[in-house]
Amino acid sequence: MNSTKALISAALFATVSFTAGCDTQPVKANACIPPQGYDLDVAVSQSKSDLSDVCSFQFDAYLERLMNIAESDPKPANKEKFSEFLLWSNQAGLLSKQQAKSIYNRYFNVKYVSLMGDYNNCSLTCPKQQEVLANMERELLDKERGLVKISRDTSSYQRADRLLKETELVLEATCTACGAN
Repeated sequence: MNSTKALISAALFATVSFTAGCDTQPVKANACIPPQGYDLDVAVSQSKSDLSDVCSFQFDAYLERLMNIAESDPKPANKEKFSEFLLWSNQAGLLSKQQAKSIYNRYFNVKYVSLMGDYNNCSLTCPKQQEVLANMERELLDKERGLVKISRDTSSYQRADRLLKETELVLEATCTACGAN
């Protein structure tokens, strides 16, 4: 009986010693966690690495995190960093060219994505005038984030705000004229 115990103990010791001596490399598991910290350049680099690996389904979460990081250090150069990131996203196949352009314009351009089209057309715009204006108001909040809070471009934000007010007047006049016909 003692020899059986000794044999089992020796076999167990050999197995443990053998496996403990193996040089095991941990498998890198990408948990698809958006970047932390406050350095936008480092965060963009990590985001590109993660998104080009297995995390493409988390694009929106990564973009949101990059915006939060940029808000902690607002500067004009951030506009260009987002432009480059969105261009890369298109080239990497994460976004279509139109999607990348739309995201950039929604946050960093005076033009309204929600107003692409002919808003002087009675039959297209007047039935949904309030919806168009509500979408533009929501977009103005995104423009405030991108233009003011991320890139400190208050003059462009003020132009976007004026454009919203002018569009509201034009839509009202157009729809009033359409109703008179």
